[in-house]
Amino acid sequence: MTDTAELSADDVALATPFLATLVRLVRAEDSYGTWEGRSDASLLKDFILTKEQRREIPIIGDPDPDVLWRVEKFYAAIGLAVEAKAGKMASPMMKMSHEGFGRVILTTGRLVVLSKSLRDVHRWGHDDLTKLAEAGTKAVDEACEMIAKFPEVADW
Repeated sequence: MTDTAELSADDVALATPFLATLVRLVRAEDSYGTWEGRSDASLLKDFILTKEQRREIPIIGDPDPDVLWRVEKFYAAIGLAVEAKAGKMASPMMKMSHEGFGRVILTTGRLVVLSKSLRDVHRWGHDDLTKLAEAGTKAVDEACEMIAKFPEVADW
């Protein structure tokens, strides 16, 4: 095994449980094997939107179906990672207007473990794989803390 100092920031990010879950979820959508030869990093490149790329996108715009798919996969991966970490099934629900405004919630039992307002979804993305991993891991940790705080509602 290589030393952590020799690994790139992307390799370290890809080794996180959250990004491993997201990669598994995206690969599960590839029913024809089109993405079989692609690396995990290239598979997640569409989740990356640098500040420069974000500036090039108009402030007002309708979200592309591919962007909505990525947002859904991101929150579905959070749900799967919560299930793996807390042992409780977590289900995401997303409601989005055609203008890119909406809300996503993640429930476990009768407990809402994550609630996030979304806006300007047509400009949704993360600066790099490290930021993507940090955002997902933070959401998973916060959801698991909520489950630990209210276990009787999560079990309901």
